[in-house]
Amino acid sequence: MKFLLSLVVLVSSGLYAQTGSEIFLFDLQSKKAKLTLSNPKNITNHTGYDNQPSFHSEKPLIYYSSFNDDGRSDIKIFNYKTGETTNLTNTSEREYSPTLTPDKQFISCIIQRDNNAQDLGKYPVEGGQPSVIIDNLIVGYHAWIDDTRLLLFVLGEPQTLRLYDTKTKSDKILAEKIGRSLHAIPGQNAMSFVHKVSDSEWIIKRFDKTTGAITDIATTLPGREDLCWTPDGKIIMSDGSKIYSLDPAKEKKWLEIPMPLNEKIKGITRLAINKKGTQLAVVVAE
Repeated sequence: MKFLLSLVVLVSSGLYAQTGSEIFLFDLQSKKAKLTLSNPKNITNHTGYDNQPSFHSEKPLIYYSSFNDDGRSDIKIFNYKTGETTNLTNTSEREYSPTLTPDKQFISCIIQRDNNAQDLGKYPVEGGQPSVIIDNLIVGYHAWIDDTRLLLFVLGEPQTLRLYDTKTKSDKILAEKIGRSLHAIPGQNAMSFVHKVSDSEWIIKRFDKTTGAITDIATTLPGREDLCWTPDGKIIMSDGSKIYSLDPAKEKKWLEIPMPLNEKIKGITRLAINKKGTQLAVVVAE
């Protein structure tokens, strides 16, 4: 038991021991069912870790995690209409994975504490003190299903996908050996996650919110787990240097999306898209 606890702490610490990264914002357009990217802009332009972008569903805001000069991560907000960057948090702890809650009143996030505790908490969108949502599991990543239920990536050996109810404080293991990318599927009563079936086979899967059924959607790009969904149901992923799309209802092959500056953008990992499907945030190596 002591070994397992030590392993979890090590994995938890290593999860965020990232190298420097930047966030680029692209205009995303769909013409004749083909996607194109244009007008790239580095919205962070800051030495160190800038990562885990997510969009507000209604306002022109991107939330992301950024290391300060002391190596601690705060949540920042970039307004892509005004170009202004502000802090949501400025704390002695570390915040990661900012996500707008369904009621749009809070930003839920991972709060990593100096005593090695790692809670899922939430901050008011206008700023203020946080409240704790989950403190009995070591949550690495999360996605809201509805006002009270979440999908969780929980650290451990193995890492597990869990369904958590904030009302009853109950959780249920749905799958093991999963990836960090958890998303609602637009137009469907379902969520997606990546199941790492083996070292060579990673599958994007569908979790039905009502029935709980889990079914296959598509195979990921080799060794890649980060993705996002367009409003019309296409999946966007990267192989690290190029960006691709797949319409799982119609296509079997990933199609490259034309991208300016692709010779300068390397080490692509996380991707996030706004609700209208007109803006794509891309995390790249510094």
